[in-house]
Amino acid sequence: MFKQFFILFLLIFFNVVTQSQTLPKPEREFRAVWIATVDNIDFPTKKTLSVEQQKAELLQNLELAKSLKLNAVVFQVRPQCDALYKSDIEPWSEFLTGEMGKAQSFDPLEFIIAEAHKRGILIHAWFNPYRALHPAAKIVSENHISKRRPELVRKYGKYLWLDPSDREVQDYSLSVVADVVKRYDIDGVHFDDYFYPYAEKDASGAKIEFPDDSNWQKYETSGGKLKRDDWRRKNINDFIESVGREIKRLKPEVLYGISPFGIWQPFPEKEIAGLNAYAELYADSRKWLRDGTIDYLAPQLYWETARKGQSFPVLLNWWKSQNAKNRHIWAGIAPYRIGSNANFTAEEIANQIKLTKNSTQTLGAIHFSFKSLRNDLGGIQKVLGEKVYAKDALIPQSDWIKTAKLFAPKVKITRDEKFVRATWTERGARKAFWFVVYAKDKNGWSYSVLPAAEKSIALSADRKIEKIIVASVDRLGNES
Repeated sequence: MFKQFFILFLLIFFNVVTQSQTLPKPEREFRAVWIATVDNIDFPTKKTLSVEQQKAELLQNLELAKSLKLNAVVFQVRPQCDALYKSDIEPWSEFLTGEMGKAQSFDPLEFIIAEAHKRGILIHAWFNPYRALHPAAKIVSENHISKRRPELVRKYGKYLWLDPSDREVQDYSLSVVADVVKRYDIDGVHFDDYFYPYAEKDASGAKIEFPDDSNWQKYETSGGKLKRDDWRRKNINDFIESVGREIKRLKPEVLYGISPFGIWQPFPEKEIAGLNAYAELYADSRKWLRDGTIDYLAPQLYWETARKGQSFPVLLNWWKSQNAKNRHIWAGIAPYRIGSNANFTAEEIANQIKLTKNSTQTLGAIHFSFKSLRNDLGGIQKVLGEKVYAKDALIPQSDWIKTAKLFAPKVKITRDEKFVRATWTERGARKAFWFVVYAKDKNGWSYSVLPAAEKSIALSADRKIEKIIVASVDRLGNES
């Protein structure tokens, strides 16, 4: 009996080993694009579009993303304390309906989530936590924060900003993010590089201080010991950490990502020069990466390799060296700059993406912004398809996020003269976001990545299919 059991064990063991050695490994890469809604940069292309035109644009955008083999979209839902979705907290966006506060029955966020998921594309909801009003805005509605709670808002240059030093502001922006996390099936929460705003200057060229004096004086009067710059950074850090805690409390599997300015601080000895985001935006983005506060950091590395002081590979390697908790570093890259100088070409973008593939820490990039891809600047679409995105990719796993077990689906295979067909049904409570279909034919193993909405595949009988294996993969990239 023992001998029979031992032989059976060996057969199973060697079958598993052989299978693991021969099955191809799907590519792992976060391939994303920002869809900016502020000032109608990417969507909607005009404030005057009808609901049907808005839907058509979103579908065209997703079809292009799918054809380029992207697997994620970072969709801006809160450009200026307004909403590209149905909200009881903030008004409908002027950039969507043409007039701030003017309602429409169509909810773009709900729509893009549903349609993207059908295509195997993740949606990260992009919020600006502090910008209250963009100069492109025309009329401010009565339910905008600047009208309801003007004491929380500061005028700085041509913009209105929520005061990052105000605890009520932090709670307010947190409530907006939490509302979306609770009500929508998003896959991630995303902030960009706006914390304290980029410096404005007066007529003489001198820097204008951000007007947070009243809260600073209260802090000093209460016995606070921090210097003003450190106090500002602490307020930003407190907010960033509180958002992370709340996201994980509500939905632990929603990824939390931030895309800061690409230079934390200049380091001339490391050939890094430029704006000091730590000192001027009060964004201690290195701390968020080192502490593991976020799931991914997407530093905006919008410079070409040949750029002295801001060389893409130099900056990418620096960020990688700071990644103590082994979080994802998915570079923000700039196809919008194609043609801005002789060195910035579509090939430069492809080469930057190739560099991100050299380390498991940096398997990903986010393109700014969608219209650069849509307008095919410098022939970027063909370059991406031929040079870096030839095959579909799953996203890298986030090993620090614990999940329930994912079961492989139950597969049924039928054959006729023309096709070998596989159909499958899911097993277990945990649902797939993608399926990977591995097929062995006369040329060996190959694979296809399908969205979870598809539960069948037909392969040509001419391929002499010998075996088909189907794996479930969840939205975090975990494979059954």
